Amino acid sequence: MKYFLPLIIAFSILANPINTLAEELILAGGCFWCLEHDLQSLKGVNSVDSGYSGGDLQNPNYENHEGHQEVVLVDYDSHLVTLPEILRLYFRNIDPLDGKGQFCDRGDSYRPVIYLKNEVEESDAKNAIVSASNELQVPLEKISVELKLKGQFWLAEEYHQDFAEKNELKYKFYRFSCGRDQRLDKLWGDNARSMNTWTK
Repeated sequence: MKYFLPLIIAFSILANPINTLAEELILAGGCFWCLEHDLQSLKGVNSVDSGYSGGDLQNPNYENHEGHQEVVLVDYDSHLVTLPEILRLYFRNIDPLDGKGQFCDRGDSYRPVIYLKNEVEESDAKNAIVSASNELQVPLEKISVELKLKGQFWLAEEYHQDFAEKNELKYKFYRFSCGRDQRLDKLWGDNARSMNTWTK
């Protein structure tokens, strides 16, 4: 039996290869329900989880996440989708001109932030900011998306995960009443934020 064990392990690895191209990105852009929904259909994105990041408070929760932003953790396959593509879709689903919140959600928890782990990601994020500035035809300093060093991600409560799918009517009412899509359409145009050529 001991001779067969290495063969069994080797076969298991071949049958279930580890995705060495998997990457993670943390993004803040207002309500995490909406950002999760907007990014999870992008081809190459494996999963999007809602949570909290950016602050010092340990074990934050929905009732108390002072210092943290509502964020999403994007797990993606870099062979299928690039970071610039994800950032392009991210920008088209936020208001990059508003650094004090997003849409009807105001305050520090809802500021737009891109969390970065290295200089390559920082370069991509800065290029995305320049592109947004050019496309919106506004001065670069008007783009109010903060770049911060990536810290710990705290997973939000289970009822927040896949909220749009689990609570479709409530989600749609919230999104409409918050004026999110109305503002996005005014900024980017009716079709720009869908990025249909990249979706599954």
